[in-house]
Amino acid sequence: MERKIILEHIDVKGIRSIEVYRSMGGYDSVAKALKSMTPDEVTEQVINSGLRGRGGAGFPTGRKWSFIDKKSNNPRYLICNADESEPGTFKDRYLMEHIPHRLIEGMISASYALGANTAYIYVRGEFKYIIGILNQSIKEAYQQGFLGKNILDSGFDLDIYVHPGAGAYICGEETALIESLEGKRGTPRLKPPFPAIKGLYDCPTVVNNVETLANIGWIVNNGAESYAQIGIGNSKGTKLISACGNINKPGVYEIEMGLPVETFIYNEKFCGGIKNGKDLKAVIPGGSSVPILPKELILKTADGKKRLLSYESLSEGGFQTGSMLGSGGFIVYNENACIVRNTYNLSRFYHHESCGQCSPCREGTSWMEAVLHRIEHGHGKQKDIDLLVEIASRIEGNTICPLGDAAAWPVAAAIRHFRHEFEFHVEHPEIVKNIRHGSLAKYAK
Repeated sequence: MERKIILEHIDVKGIRSIEVYRSMGGYDSVAKALKSMTPDEVTEQVINSGLRGRGGAGFPTGRKWSFIDKKSNNPRYLICNADESEPGTFKDRYLMEHIPHRLIEGMISASYALGANTAYIYVRGEFKYIIGILNQSIKEAYQQGFLGKNILDSGFDLDIYVHPGAGAYICGEETALIESLEGKRGTPRLKPPFPAIKGLYDCPTVVNNVETLANIGWIVNNGAESYAQIGIGNSKGTKLISACGNINKPGVYEIEMGLPVETFIYNEKFCGGIKNGKDLKAVIPGGSSVPILPKELILKTADGKKRLLSYESLSEGGFQTGSMLGSGGFIVYNENACIVRNTYNLSRFYHHESCGQCSPCREGTSWMEAVLHRIEHGHGKQKDIDLLVEIASRIEGNTICPLGDAAAWPVAAAIRHFRHEFEFHVEHPEIVKNIRHGSLAKYAK
């Protein structure tokens, strides 16, 4: 279940340079796509591969490409969303830092399929070192004829530009990203129209995540059928998981979809178990915006089946007993973790990052942070817990972009599964007030 497609050859010395990357077969897919396939055939391969967007939503990638407005006389654009900033998610920056040509190779075939002659990599401005790496890699690709005019004598032209963002979480949402790229404040647009019809500069545009595009080269080289045979159910291929928290081996792992969560946590090939021999308490499996699950529900579903790292298995049971694969940001908590403090910290983040455009998000995230601050610091009341649930329900589904949901779900899930900890904070302010109380079990009578 340890399979490398995207991170294949990542340990080869000098793989960041185009010479070494090409010696490992890099850019072969570009020659194949541009010289022996039509753009529609490339799109068809991606559709049949079953590749789903790796940014969090999991929408079928080829299907998204098929929505591009081909009747429009306007230019078409491809944008790579590299604005990775969700707490616990760091796999895209790892990929761009260590094997950047994998992304550029995928972007060339994707642009060819879409009929786009200009593509952008929108990356967080704080990642200055990654911006330097990407610009150097793009320069190398131009020098070797993979970018620019008449690529490999195919008649296809493509220019790729790196665009640094100002560092706003909301710009990970595709329409806010487009607004920012146009030089405006990064706030989401109402949809429809969708970017495939009216995106960057009102032209047909596709926005794909870094990891998503990094898969394209392998699919073109090996065919849709080979890719579709990897994984489980409708979760095809491999997935990058960025694992952190109370584990022995934090890092970025590429796993075949369908790997049991228990194997991922305890096997030495992956997380290597819980640090210092502690017991597992809970996991946020897909980045900080998805519901947290306690030990008993992250290792097995409510029906007693093994919980797997796949879209279907992690969401099994809905939000009552399941969660989401999301971006693959895997955050592990041991028995000493305070769920209230963790929820408060996440709430602070989403309040800070709300763009303020929608009232439920702007006001709701502020109230959630304030109420959680009271509870965490020993000033809460029992009715505050139900108030948090009500605020979360008023935000969820009532904003024009997913940030509202991202702020509401962690709070609602924490109370759903760990309500007793919130109640303990209210009932024992002398214990939780201004001290690092850690596990509540030692205070149990």
